[in-house]
Amino acid sequence: MPVENLEEEGLPKNPNLALAQLKFLLTIPKESAQSLNIEDVRKQLMDEIREKDMTPYYEDVCSELKWDVDSQLLATMRENNEKKVKELDDAIEDAEQNLGEIDVRDAVLAKAEYLASIGEKERAITGFRLAYERCVTLGSRLDIVFYMIRIGMFFNDNDIMVRNIEKAKSLIEEGGDWDRRNRLKVYEGMYAMSTRAFSRASDLFLEAVATFTSYELMSYQQFVRYTVLCSMITVERTTLKEKCVNGAEVQEVLHSDTLIRSYLNALYKCQYGDFFRLLAEVECMILQDRWLHLHANFFVREMRILAYNQLLQSYHALTLNHMANAFGVSVEFIDRELARFIAAGKLHCKIDKVSGIVETTRPDKRNYQYQSVIKHGDMLLQRVQKLSRIIDI
Repeated sequence: MPVENLEEEGLPKNPNLALAQLKFLLTIPKESAQSLNIEDVRKQLMDEIREKDMTPYYEDVCSELKWDVDSQLLATMRENNEKKVKELDDAIEDAEQNLGEIDVRDAVLAKAEYLASIGEKERAITGFRLAYERCVTLGSRLDIVFYMIRIGMFFNDNDIMVRNIEKAKSLIEEGGDWDRRNRLKVYEGMYAMSTRAFSRASDLFLEAVATFTSYELMSYQQFVRYTVLCSMITVERTTLKEKCVNGAEVQEVLHSDTLIRSYLNALYKCQYGDFFRLLAEVECMILQDRWLHLHANFFVREMRILAYNQLLQSYHALTLNHMANAFGVSVEFIDRELARFIAAGKLHCKIDKVSGIVETTRPDKRNYQYQSVIKHGDMLLQRVQKLSRIIDI
């Protein structure tokens, strides 16, 4: 895929989500940041703040990270902001007095975009709402809604993201074009991933992997990485093979992403020792990702369960020693792990400690469905009885 050409088609990187990631890296515990050069991260963040005169964002960063405020820098940036905002206000006034409605909308939108670029959250949102009210075409409205979603992403404001994703869906149903439909899948997928809805995120990412143009959110390489991580934890083995292991678009990117390529292949090819080792590296990567770090423990636990289940499905019984050797861990470790996951109902097997054997106990699907029907039937009857009493009254 010619990434360097397609990147030109993306929306502006405004606000720049890479800055939010840099700020996040400065907040993580030292043990999670061992592979990082924190001073380099801080320099990158401050260079961007200075270049864009991001006064409001600089104040937020200093407050959150407990940095000493550079008063001279702050005064200089604020002066530049005031000068630029005055120019934009003058342009709006001129458009209102001498130009047409479209010119007024463009001037209002230009001011909102500038406010978003310097991290002025509330005033930017107000500006985008004013611009939205003046938009006539569906495409222009959608682009403004995408701006609002990105502001929510930049400031970790779930309320803004949810409301505007729903608004975008509603507008798309009115007749949104192909490009914006695909763009919305990525935006919605990112929100789903951040809220641990990995199955929903995987479905949306896999649909968009061949048509990705949302470079305002991330690089295509990062998008494919998210796609593989979400798919490995949720999709069936056959789908994983078709879409990721053999997927042309995914494999083209994974050719240069050795960690994720090796991680994916280790699970699919049942190389469990390598998989466990690579899972530790993937965990470190997740802990440094602002979208996934909250779910690191859940992710690692579920991937270990997935690997255990994948091995157990191939046997009626196998020894603890064999499992320990397969995963490259001690017998004591595998014994504790299996016992914990069996007790939690995550693994369908039992351990014969005396013989040192793990026996699989595959659930009876038909019996499970029968019990489920009875349970839901009882609940339905109870609700009907309650409703009948209300109607009699």
